[in-house]
Amino acid sequence: MHRLFALTAAALALAPSALAGGPNPAGFQGGVGAVLPGGDVRYVTLDANGNTSLAVIGRKDGAIRKTLPLFGSWGLPRIGADAVNSSLSRDGRTLVLAQTEVTRPSTFSVVDAKTLRVRQTVMLPGTFAFDALSPNGKKLYLVQYVGDQGRYYVRVYDLVEDRLLPGRIADRTQKSWLMAGFASARTSTSDGRWVYTLYVNPGGYPFVHALDTVRGVARCTGIPWEGDADAPWQMRLALRDGGHRLAVTWVNGGTFVSMDTRTWKVSHAQPGGFPVVWVGIGAGAAIAFLAGWIVFRRRPPRPLRVAAEAP
Repeated sequence: MHRLFALTAAALALAPSALAGGPNPAGFQGGVGAVLPGGDVRYVTLDANGNTSLAVIGRKDGAIRKTLPLFGSWGLPRIGADAVNSSLSRDGRTLVLAQTEVTRPSTFSVVDAKTLRVRQTVMLPGTFAFDALSPNGKKLYLVQYVGDQGRYYVRVYDLVEDRLLPGRIADRTQKSWLMAGFASARTSTSDGRWVYTLYVNPGGYPFVHALDTVRGVARCTGIPWEGDADAPWQMRLALRDGGHRLAVTWVNGGTFVSMDTRTWKVSHAQPGGFPVVWVGIGAGAAIAFLAGWIVFRRRPPRPLRVAAEAP
């Protein structure tokens, strides 16, 4: 299993996005596409002889209800190992597409998901990747890759004013924090306001980047891990207790740690998944019992004593 995730990480290292970590700057075609929780349609980008067809497909019947032809090769951004798509705003009105090849300037197409019309095209010098959308689709959050040291910043593009806002979105409580790593898992609150992304950080702790897409503030919290460097690739995120607790889980469902989303305090959970620790303890106890039983069986028999009869 570790070998599998090592190969996955190696494959990511070959992708343009992995040169600086973070999300992948390129869009992807096909697959499940973008869909709202409980929504009755999904948005899928399909290749059309080198160009693109954005299709609206019914979730129940699989019928194509509407299509939008696009010049060039466009796809849906993906975040993490589960290919979570966050480019459809929670109000269901805005859909962001990225080019399937990393280009400079970085270009994004903003589509009205209701009318299926291109609303605007965002072009930015340098290399940017889609990160998140505000619930109302007015703020587009992007990752900007800087330098060649695996560093990147989170920026915000105001889709109403059609401009990249100055400054960067960072954890103000940790001014020295430099984001570096690979986006490996993601989840968000039911209203789409808070977006939580788990980053695997080779050579350091994995961390959770919590982004408030309404206020434009962020919080980075390190996840204590000192084991196999490939193991964090098996971690996933899940919100519990009405969104007040973020669980860092394993692929098989066991919980590693939990984070209070109000205080950002991280606490260790009970061992989850396959109970290696308890199995080890149980096996040790069983071996000790067996060894004691063998020693007992090999002891010479005690002489039989007969109680004297009463006079």
